[in-house]
Amino acid sequence: MKSANNAVDEPGTDATPSEQIDAKIAALGGWRGKMLSQLRTLIRQADPEAVETVKWRKPSNPHGVPIWEHDGIICTGETYKDKVKLTFAKGASLEDPSGLFNSSLDGNVRRAIDFKEGDAIDEVPLKALIRAAVAVNTSSRKK
Repeated sequence: MKSANNAVDEPGTDATPSEQIDAKIAALGGWRGKMLSQLRTLIRQADPEAVETVKWRKPSNPHGVPIWEHDGIICTGETYKDKVKLTFAKGASLEDPSGLFNSSLDGNVRRAIDFKEGDAIDEVPLKALIRAAVAVNTSSRKK
């Protein structure tokens, strides 16, 4: 069943989006679960007002994709066999002086950061990027 936010609700569950993300992290386990959990913590630290949602559930991805929003999508946390991808919805409009973006560089709108097993997270510039994404979203809303 689809809800208004384009997420597919699992039948018979009253889990909040945050609880659904907890379940996804637990189901992933290993380095990908740990990486997604660390990224989630940094997103929450950078923007305590960020709202967690889960969208794009399908049979091949029953836990869906974690989304962090603040007046629009800040970023998504996709998981693949060999990476955790943090995709910024309006990444092409963000300054990235630390060069964190390493994926989806040819797109007109989005930019992403692929984290592979063993990669360290550069926390300070990542939090700055998250705050910049929120600023883009909130400035768009005011117009």
